[in-house]
This record gives sequence, C-alpha cells and structure tokens, in this order.
Amino acid sequence: MISHQNFTCAVAALTVLFGSQAPAQEAHDATHKVEITIETVTDPIIDAEGPLIQVALLLDTSNSMDGLINQARAQMWAIVNELADKQKDGRRPRLEVALFEYGNNRLPATENYVRQVVPLTSDLDRLSEALFALTTNGGSEYCGAVIDEAMTVLNWTSGHDHYKAIFIAGNEPFTQGDTDYAEACSRARAEGSIVNTIHCGPEQAGISGKWKHGAALGGGKFMTINQDRAIAHIHCPQDDVLLKLNIELNSTYIPFGAQGGEGAQRQLDQDDNAAELAPQSAIRRVISKSKTNAYRNSVWDLVDATEENAEVLNEVEAESLPPNLRGKSPQELKKLVADAQRKRKDVQQKIEKVAAERDAYLAGQRAAEASEDSLGTVVQDAVREQASEKGFE
Repeated sequence: MISHQNFTCAVAALTVLFGSQAPAQEAHDATHKVEITIETVTDPIIDAEGPLIQVALLLDTSNSMDGLINQARAQMWAIVNELADKQKDGRRPRLEVALFEYGNNRLPATENYVRQVVPLTSDLDRLSEALFALTTNGGSEYCGAVIDEAMTVLNWTSGHDHYKAIFIAGNEPFTQGDTDYAEACSRARAEGSIVNTIHCGPEQAGISGKWKHGAALGGGKFMTINQDRAIAHIHCPQDDVLLKLNIELNSTYIPFGAQGGEGAQRQLDQDDNAAELAPQSAIRRVISKSKTNAYRNSVWDLVDATEENAEVLNEVEAESLPPNLRGKSPQELKKLVADAQRKRKDVQQKIEKVAAERDAYLAGQRAAEASEDSLGTVVQDAVREQASEKGFE
C-alpha cells in the first residue's frame, strides 16, 4: 500500500511538469528554471542483449571502518559515472551493482559474519539507501568467505566478454576464516570475475596480510587507501546549475504501481542523503541521474517503464497513480508520459553539457586536491584499466 505521505511527495515532484493548484508553489518552482541551449545529442545504443558491467562491492563493516563506509557513500556516484560512461562497439553497457558487508559482529557467526546487503541490481537508489543504512561493529573479517559467497549467490552473467569485477576493502589479514582465500579468488577468476583488493592501511601491511596475493590470484589489482581521509571538495561555478537541473529532472518522474510512492520517496531521500554527506556527492549523483544506461527506475516510474514496454500504459491501474492523474483518459495519460519523456531527455542533455563544463573547470584545479588515494579514486583507476582490456572505451 502506498502511504499518503509518499503520494504527497510524489505529487510534489510532478508539479513542475504538470502544474500545481498552489500558486505559491508554482512561483517557488519557477525560481529553479535554468535556460541552457544545447545541441541534440544522440546516445550510443543501449541494448538489453548488449554489453554488461557487473560490480560487487565487499565492504568491511567491523570497528574502525566508519571512514571506509563514508567514503563509499560519498564516492558511490563517482564510481557509477565512471562505469556508465564506458562504451563497447558503439553501445553503452547496462550496469548492475551488488553490495556485501562482512566482519560485523551483528552478523551470524554461522554465516561467517557475511551478509548480502543488495544483490546485483540496476536500482541505484536502493543501493544508496543500503549504503547509508550500514553500521560498524567489531568482528572477524573473513575475506575468503565473503568472496566465495559473492560468487555463489550473485546472478553473474555467463561468458568472458562483459566486465565483471569484485572490489573487496578491509584492513585485517586476508587469510582469516575457514574459507581458503586462494581458492575463492582463483574460482572467481576462473568464472570470469576479477578480484580487486583494497587494503585500508600501509602497503607493506597489505602485502604481508596477503591482500596483494589475493589480487594476483584473482587477476585484479592490489590497492591501498587511507580510509579516514577526508575528501576535499572544489566548488565549481556549475554546481548550483546542476542542483537546479536536478529539481527539473525529478519533476519528470511519474510514480505508479505498488512501488510508486516508495520509489519516488526513495529518490528524494537519496538526493538528501548525498547532499547532507558532501557537496561533491550531491553533484555526482545529479550527473549519474542523467545517464540513461545506469539510472533507470522502470519498477516505479511510468516513463522508464513505458520505454521498456509500451503496453504498461494500457495496463496501469488508475488507483496506483498520483491523485492528480487518476482522472486522465488513456490518451491524456499517454500524452503526459510522452511530454515527461521529452522533458527528461532535454534536462539530461543539459546536465551532460554542464557536467562536461564542470570537468573542464576541475581539470585546471586538480593541483588543489590531495594526492592520497581514496576508495573512489582507486576503484575508478582499476575500472579504467580493466574495462579497457575487455574492449570498453
């Protein structure tokens, strides 16, 4: 059942596109209009049978790992953008990400202190929600066990043409637990998934703790980070424009079905989470939302659902729509969806243009950033190298 609160939120998100009965709200929304002239951009083809990128994040949530979790929250959207920008044979890949936690005493010892938090999914708002729900607690960190679990329970696609990778991060010896890390890493590699290891601490400790050996066996990279590093933010002139465009983008979503209200609410909640955590996180999330091969919500948004299956419009139940759309005829609803689709593509193209300008500005400011690696930077570096080897550009 969709709550009244969720419907209120969903209707508010639609007022910019479809109009509101409250003049004051219209005036407020009007202050967020951004006029940007752009050329029409043709996206590379997104094919359901085309290239696929699958990534599993395995995060240590034992004591002292709060910094790691915060880095994952702050840099998730930067990682998504790196993955989503790839192309193979002129086609943009579909993107699926999974999340596991391990080493937390709140998890059952019988499960090796391992939990699948989110399976491989394209629902990135749900992934973000799960990251913000993680908490740390002392425990035993069984790297071999969590890698083996990820290989066992996740729905990895078959074949070796896609980019499939595990990124495991933690700070205790890689050798802990009854599951042999060497067997787990070798199994992943044999089945086409690369194992990358990220040691949170000094390089030599990662080497002696077998993190480097695990990466070698898994065909991946061994990396080290300071998990407690504070990520510096360089304010860009384009930031405020992108945040305003995000408001326009949200207005194009039309919640429907059993998950409509919850999905619309989750979208806004994750906007808030990103903004409250760090300015750069909010900006990167906006940019991610412009990438149609990565950020899609067909389970609750009528626009995305209709693009995947036009018959959804003939099957949608009026009671599952926001109150101001329930009295619309099928023809009127079809037009509203088409209008929302056109508006969304226009706003997404504007975001891409402004994001490119922001990247150009940042290129001249890099000297102001600390050179020390963080979770996001090392994952992005590994993705660039490994995806290229799989034919992604």
